[in-house]
Amino acid sequence: MEIRTSVTRYVSDRIAAARQQQSLLPPDSPETVQGGYQNVSVIRANSMKHMPNFFRKGQLSKLFFLFPDPHFKLRKQKARIITTTLIAEYAYVLRPGGILYTVTDVKDLHEWMALHLHKHPLFEYIPNDQLTHDPVLEAARTSTEEGKKVERNKGDKWVACFKRKENPQD
Repeated sequence: MEIRTSVTRYVSDRIAAARQQQSLLPPDSPETVQGGYQNVSVIRANSMKHMPNFFRKGQLSKLFFLFPDPHFKLRKQKARIITTTLIAEYAYVLRPGGILYTVTDVKDLHEWMALHLHKHPLFEYIPNDQLTHDPVLEAARTSTEEGKKVERNKGDKWVACFKRKENPQD
């Protein structure tokens, strides 16, 4: 789910290219990806408003917040993608045991997201040293366009990951 038209178009084009490339490979090729990228999509929508309309309770196993808009101005912080209200929605769609990944190149935003997630009773922090061999996290840090740009500019990246706890009433 992406709110920006240009990003949605770019991701859609990348998905189409990956599917096309997969269709040209022989089925026994080592580069062949199971499913041929048919399980990935992008939709132009505001996840902050509509996420529960797209996903049922506990449907997702991973959520990624990669280089979100920092909304630096104090009056715009309520528009950040990680807020107390939105974390409750993320907990709703993320299954117990699922992981919420955050990666940013803005230290203040990293601290904001980590603080809000630490305070939420349904999320448990995963220390970074427990994620050193997580290929999903490594791809999230380095394989996105924004991640590559930060590396080219020799910028810092801050990571925080949280595991969705079991529901207290279960």
